[in-house]
Amino acid sequence: KGVMEGCNGTIFAYGQTGSGKSFTMQGVADPSSQKVIIPRAFEHIFESVQCAENAKFLLRASYLEIYNEDIRDLLGADTKQKWE
Repeated sequence: KGVMEGCNGTIFAYGQTGSGKSFTMQGVADPSSQKVIIPRAFEHIFESVQCAENAKFLLRASYLEIYNEDIRDLLGADTKQKWE
């Protein structure tokens, strides 16, 4: 609800390698019962934008990986590139 009112939103997953963070965030597309956090959040946001009247929205999404003190944007053009 806060995101639709103009507040920034963050979903943070933390844990050991292999503990299921990526699956918890991404899930699988089919069957739809396996949709998890990111797909459900995007659905909710886009449905809310479509229903809104007399409002403008700017949506920006980042999907960052922090591993061994290296930061990479997994939605960027070059997912191997490390951020400064």
